[in-house]
This record gives sequence, structure tokens and C-alpha cells, in this order.
Amino acid sequence: MALSVLVEMALVRARWPPDPGGMMSRYDETTALQASNGWRVRPIERADFDQWLPLWDGYNAFYGRSGATALPTDVTRMTWARFLDAYEPVHALVAESGRELIGLAHYLFHRNTISLMPDCYLQDLFTIAPARGRGVGLGLITAVNERARTLGAARVYWHTQATNETARRLYDKVAELPGFVLYRQPLP
Repeated sequence: MALSVLVEMALVRARWPPDPGGMMSRYDETTALQASNGWRVRPIERADFDQWLPLWDGYNAFYGRSGATALPTDVTRMTWARFLDAYEPVHALVAESGRELIGLAHYLFHRNTISLMPDCYLQDLFTIAPARGRGVGLGLITAVNERARTLGAARVYWHTQATNETARRLYDKVAELPGFVLYRQPLP
């Protein structure tokens, strides 16, 4: 194997999570995305749980996970705990207007088989109805892209339902639709 490839692989390993107290677990307040229309994007904080939970529930309800099909409380609690654990590759940003949370983005870094650099998967993106059309979704995507770029990710990608026309209008402007079809097989 060429020396340059070995050096690159060592650099990737050196940058890979965990990064306690470093860039992935903390976001410098001065670099938080500031928007001219009164909202900003910042990393989630422990004190945000009570405002984050209705956003999370709204996101899950949109995808049919409410009532009898709601996620178990254990999943929600573990998801929240992962955001606050510097050793986890799962992260969260929120959009805030005044002191109210109006949107969320959850993303994670993972290795892949086609690049030496990690990928960033934007798993969840949601804004409250009154915040839609104000650029909040784009602001959250932009902030995730910046975090991924800073950490050397090769790309950011995400999925949405084919019927989510509102979100797809935004996504079609900022990303490519590669034409892949998603398959999923639940395991017993």
C-alpha cells in the first residue's frame, strides 16, 4: 500500500470520533449560524430537552410514528442521551427564535466502503409549521454541511418520503437526487 494512502488513513483515524471536549461535542457560539430573520442554528444543550421533545414528537408524527405506533420512550431517551455523549457519532442542532426552538437536525458520521473519508447522514430534519418558508430548513442543512466539511466528511446525504413534496422542493435546490431506491428489512 502506498505511503500516502497509509498517511491519509492515519489522518482519518486521528480525526474520527470520539472527540470529547473538541469540535464535535462543542460548537463555538461565535460560529453559530445567524439568520437575518430572527433565528439562529446552534448545537443542542442539555437544557433543551423540554422544547426538543415536542419537535421530536412532531417529526415522528409526520412519519406515522405516533399513538399506537409511537417510538418507545426508551428510544427517545437513548436518542437524547446520545446527543450529549461526546463518544457518540450522533449529533443534534436546533434552530432557535428568541428562546423558542423551532427546528431540529440530527446527523451522524459513519465510515463507508467507497471513500477514505467519513460520510455524514442527516437522519432527521424538522421545523414547526409557523417556521416553514423562512429558510430554517436550509439553515439547518447548511449548518450540518459546515460541521461535516470541517470534520472532513466526503458528503452529506439524507432520505425523505417521495410524497414529502414541501421538503423535496428545498432538497431539489440544494442537493442531487441520485436515483437510488431505499429497501429495508426488519430483523426479528
